[in-house]
Amino acid sequence: METASSAAPLKRSLAQPPSSSDASGDSTLIDIQNLDFYYGAKQALFDINLRIPDKRVTAFIGPSGCGKSTLLRCLNRMNDLIDGTAVKRGTIKVRGVDIYGRTVDPIELRKRVGMVFQKSNPFPKSIYENITYGLRIQGVNNKTRLDEVVEKSLRGAALWDEVKDRLHESGLGLSGGQQQRLCIARTIAVEPEIILMDEPCSALDPIATAKVEELIHELKKQFTIIIVTHSMQQAARCSDRTAFFYMGKLIEFDETRNIFMNPKNPQTEAYVSGRFG
Repeated sequence: METASSAAPLKRSLAQPPSSSDASGDSTLIDIQNLDFYYGAKQALFDINLRIPDKRVTAFIGPSGCGKSTLLRCLNRMNDLIDGTAVKRGTIKVRGVDIYGRTVDPIELRKRVGMVFQKSNPFPKSIYENITYGLRIQGVNNKTRLDEVVEKSLRGAALWDEVKDRLHESGLGLSGGQQQRLCIARTIAVEPEIILMDEPCSALDPIATAKVEELIHELKKQFTIIIVTHSMQQAARCSDRTAFFYMGKLIEFDETRNIFMNPKNPQTEAYVSGRFG
């Protein structure tokens, strides 16, 4: 069984600068090599090789069932919570540390790799308690410190001005777009390095979607963001790099403008031009 001390290699590695760069000069934060992933006997990902840059927004696109959400959940080992799942070949390294290694504690990993889900899921608690929940679990109870984190996180999620006079009201009383930004604030409160977003705008109206997209643009100054989206327009607006998946395989990965304006693979071109998918 993993112990708290087993997380030390991961903590040390995340404190170090990235050691490699890609062709564009961006530092590589996540290095995925030859990854095969299974749900029981069914293979869901096939030989994925992908280097995700630091402090950039990377979009995963592709038709339903292509493996993009599965890969996203591999990055914080959320798939571990599903019986019968397994990485049977390959590695995922964050700053050189294999996150599936025996010395890595998945709980510690998830502190460093936060996740925002498709449907906003605020806790049935006050706005204040939603933000401080993760810190309290970590043993932080100093009110001055918690107050500072609440304001900083809500400002970071572009929500402070809208809720600063309602901090002790239920988070469930917010609009859908505000709830999603509250969940983003809750995620950044524990200071992760990576934020995973699985269809974060699929349940939002266009105005709320625009606010979240503006927020993503601001957050990449501090965080590495990976977003799964069915909306190619959203990928084009939000991301610096885009990875196109089809039937569990990575078909093409490049700067977003190249994926949409000059894709190298005919399958990518067919998808982004709307001829299939």
